[in-house]
Amino acid sequence: MDRTKITALKSTFDSIAHFSEDGRVEFWLARELQVVLGYTQWRRFHESVERAKEACKKSGHAVSDHFASIGKMVEIGSSAEREIDDVMLTRYACYLIAQNGDPRKEEIAFAQTYFALQTRKQELIEDRLNLITRMEAREKLREAEKRLSENIYERGVDDKGFARIRSKGDSALFGGHTTQEMKDRLGVGNGRPLADFLPTVTIAAKNLAAEMTNHNVEANNVHGEPAITQEHVQNNASVREMLGNRNIRPEELPPAEDIKKLERRVKSGEKKLADNTMK
Repeated sequence: MDRTKITALKSTFDSIAHFSEDGRVEFWLARELQVVLGYTQWRRFHESVERAKEACKKSGHAVSDHFASIGKMVEIGSSAEREIDDVMLTRYACYLIAQNGDPRKEEIAFAQTYFALQTRKQELIEDRLNLITRMEAREKLREAEKRLSENIYERGVDDKGFARIRSKGDSALFGGHTTQEMKDRLGVGNGRPLADFLPTVTIAAKNLAAEMTNHNVEANNVHGEPAITQEHVQNNASVREMLGNRNIRPEELPPAEDIKKLERRVKSGEKKLADNTMK
């Protein structure tokens, strides 16, 4: 397939993409995709749609999330109209339809690559958003704990005391499990911070408790390890109670992907996608 044909096909596929009114949902219409893929009969194309639905189901995805049956009115002459069946398709649904088509057809072969790349782009976008959210939460926690360390040091507590205070705070947040016990439960290796493997909601919980401790230590001029420990434990216990009211138990949440591994995967995926796009 020459470059001119590729450019024309890409322009065609781009042109039939639709978006919801708020611009957040992208979709394609089966009747329009049928024409672009070179099917002259709806019946034949609909068979590919049904095979794609089965593939979607076998892959563990909800068919209704990717294939939405709709009806639309079309003109049949003399200003008369009738309703015909159509299907709203997600990017993943289009990919499955292309995978179930005849790859000997240029349009099908192109669509397989086009929607594979589009799907991969969406996965990378979701990964990047997840990474950004977790990294922002992680940085806030890092800053809160740095400030807490400075506050504690100014009030007569050394580094070992800070470690004890933080560990007892973790124990209050995680239902009696110490920092090391949580690292063991989540499979965190030696030398790696627990927070790098926590889901965003838990990182945010730890940050809130640390900020509460900072505020009260400064506002009430709390001094000494016992008093600051009591303050930090109470704040973590309060945050735990709040989470519990929403049926969230931090110690029972599964580990999140290592934040460093996620960052590497996003960078690697973006590089591969750029290379494939150039090809």
